[in-house]
Parts: sequence; structure tokens; C-alpha cells
Amino acid sequence: MKKAIIWVDGAARGNPGPAAISAILKDEKGKAHSRFSQRIGIATNNEAEYRAVIAGIEKAISLGADAVEINSDSELIVRQLSGKYRVKDTMLKPLYERVKQLQSSLVSFKLSHIPREQNREADRLVNKALDSPLTN
Repeated sequence: MKKAIIWVDGAARGNPGPAAISAILKDEKGKAHSRFSQRIGIATNNEAEYRAVIAGIEKAISLGADAVEINSDSELIVRQLSGKYRVKDTMLKPLYERVKQLQSSLVSFKLSHIPREQNREADRLVNKALDSPLTN
């Protein structure tokens, strides 16, 4: 897969609270190559959103992608990563820097804000992870 189109979501129940991430990776033809969701411990919603973006990009790179399109319903994350908003939260700065580091290793990177209704599958996966019982 040379190009990955990724839908991501992160969620926290409470802010901060128990949090999870999800990502769906598809190729240019719409074929799904990977779907995953997982709990990430206690985090804010914005931290979870960033960590979903990071996990999605890392997975795409591991599948051989050098071009990535991210679709997120988090307006804040999209605006920060596109340079429209500054990252003021000290907890988000290292996550922002990690995304930028990953982005620099790609030939092409595109980030889009999408309405929540267009992100239902990633939302369903993140909620499934939050609803699942913890295992040790």
C-alpha cells in the first residue's frame, strides 16, 4: 500500500478519564487494510485524538505507505496540525511534535476535518474499546 487513507478517532470518558483510540486504514480504492482500537489509559479527549493520529500514521508506515491522508472529526487537532492554531497545552506539545516527525518521513501528508457523521466507523470502534472490560 503506497497511499493510506485513514479515519481516526480518540475519546475519553471524563476529561481526563478512561480513554481509547481507533483507526481505519484503507487504500485509494477503498479496500480496508487495517482496523484497530485500543484503550490507552487515562487521558484527555485531545490527547486521545492525537494518539489516534499517531497510531494511524505509524500503522500506515508499517504497511509500506509513504503517502497518508488523515480524516478526523477533531477540529482542534486538525487546526493545530495545519498551523491555524498554536499548541498551548504542554501535554499536547510532545504529541504534536511526534505527528510532525512522522509527517516529515512521508512523501505526502494531507489532513482533513470531517463531520462526525462521516466518522461513524472510527467512532464505533473507539466506543467498543471503551466499553470492553479491562483485562490484565
